Amino acid sequence: MSRIRLTVPTIKYKDKALQFKKEFLDNNENVINGSELLDKTDSYEEWLQSVINNADIKMVNPEWVLTDTFFAVDDNDEIVGIIDLRHELNEFLQDFGNSGYSVRPSKRRQGYATEMLRLIKEVAKSVGLDSLQLSVERSNEPSVKTIKKNGGVYERNFEFEGKIADVYKIKL
Repeated sequence: MSRIRLTVPTIKYKDKALQFKKEFLDNNENVINGSELLDKTDSYEEWLQSVINNADIKMVNPEWVLTDTFFAVDDNDEIVGIIDLRHELNEFLQDFGNSGYSVRPSKRRQGYATEMLRLIKEVAKSVGLDSLQLSVERSNEPSVKTIKKNGGVYERNFEFEGKIADVYKIKL
């Protein structure tokens, strides 16, 4: 695994972000967790504006919470993943938690998710959070391992769309 860093999405990443999204769709994956609906938005510019607005307390969509979204990029400035940090949990997010993330299919099982979560823990501390709550479908063993490697402790489970998901807490 090459070194990665978290970077705020900008217009300069448009082509790389669209390639990132296409890789998921080509892999028959229609959901990109942690992407602030990149998977559901046709226009990169509209998506980017939404990401910018939701990171600003004065502009955040009233149906959302203050959220920082980052691309995880490698030494070649290629997008290997995406991760978000929700500063608080509204009623909808009570089960889902403070962070979602995805690693592009061609870059999985190389340690990127573990490093992305480690880096988002630093961001969470810097904005004053003392813990992170994450949820994961029980059947997603790689993500369960990632959360546990970052100090995740099982708290409870819930059912979503007919599947059992587990909630973990990471103390910061």
